[in-house]
Amino acid sequence: MLAVPDMAAPMAGLRRRLPGRARAPDGAPGAAPPGPPEPGPAAAAAPLSPGSFWLTRIVLLRSIAFLYSVAFLVAFQQNKQLIGEKGLLPCKLYLQDIKKYFKGKVGLDALSYAPTLLWFLDWSAMDSTLDCLALAGLAGAAFVLLTGCANMVLMFLLWLLYLSLVNVGQIWVGFDAPSH
Repeated sequence: MLAVPDMAAPMAGLRRRLPGRARAPDGAPGAAPPGPPEPGPAAAAAPLSPGSFWLTRIVLLRSIAFLYSVAFLVAFQQNKQLIGEKGLLPCKLYLQDIKKYFKGKVGLDALSYAPTLLWFLDWSAMDSTLDCLALAGLAGAAFVLLTGCANMVLMFLLWLLYLSLVNVGQIWVGFDAPSH
């Protein structure tokens, strides 16, 4: 099991020492030695300030990580059938069409039209590339979900991986749509 730091709020029943009622180092009532208090368990268990958002942060991060993990798991299961090499709408053909539209260059115009990491990856084995993107996203999301630890870089990478997969899926038109 992963070691997660104790994020629980300190107990409300902890007593605070009043300034005039200090204890001597031997534990007997009397004057305590002057100077700053020594760091210890009491200093580490200081009560949370009213503006602390530790619970909100944990719940929000883990909720977002859960949504990302479901999205990447679904992408891993369905990408080959939907946008893979032999899928319904292959993303390789889609990217080639975009590249042809922008005169064979992958510049800012092509990147802004379809922002995806696939522009910079190998297209020869697109199914494996799509699986690697989905598994990398699933691993990152599972890490955040299990540990509750994340920073801006990790959350940006999850967003970038998800954006890369979503933007190569084209507009799906229903096959039962009436023709005019």
